[in-house]
Amino acid sequence: MIVTDISALDKKRSKVFIDGEFAFVLYNTELREYKIKADQELDPATYRIITEDLLPKRATKRAMNLLQKKDYTEKQLRDKLSEGMYSSECMDAAIEYVKSYRYLDDERFARDYITYHMELRSRQRIIQDLSGKGISKDLCEKLMLEIYEESEEDVESVQIQKLLIKKHFDKNMDFKEKQKVMAFLLRRGYSMDAIRHEMDRM
Repeated sequence: MIVTDISALDKKRSKVFIDGEFAFVLYNTELREYKIKADQELDPATYRIITEDLLPKRATKRAMNLLQKKDYTEKQLRDKLSEGMYSSECMDAAIEYVKSYRYLDDERFARDYITYHMELRSRQRIIQDLSGKGISKDLCEKLMLEIYEESEEDVESVQIQKLLIKKHFDKNMDFKEKQKVMAFLLRRGYSMDAIRHEMDRM
């Protein structure tokens, strides 16, 4: 293994290239500690220490620090770790560690998200939001069925009613105005059937 290039990433860190390909990011102090220099051979034992011990531990520590500040889905956490240019193996090790202690739990994240947003957003909008965060549609629908059944009222009906009032909906308004209100509600993720049902009740 030949270190073909070392390029500065910032004042403290550098990217190391081995045999012409990006390998990892190290602090400049570590470059000195492991005696890593451009155009020189990298000892296989040193490579293993860096890739199998140093960097997986660093990725895990980074994951822990991120999760201390707020909840992430697995996809979001992987995206954040990839910004640090960690290898997929390092990210896998970090994800496995935080999952083992339930610091990372997609089901808990989705449950909390649904519970927090269900009063203000349509089911479809919540599913879209969670899908964008890497939560599967099947898990979303399973949790929503469970959580919405626990509610004492038809949450979406209440939301639509409030929005119709906010938009000053009136059964006697002309067709064009009704279409505008309907389009507004459709963009919010409510179904046509649900919208028409609530309009009829007004």
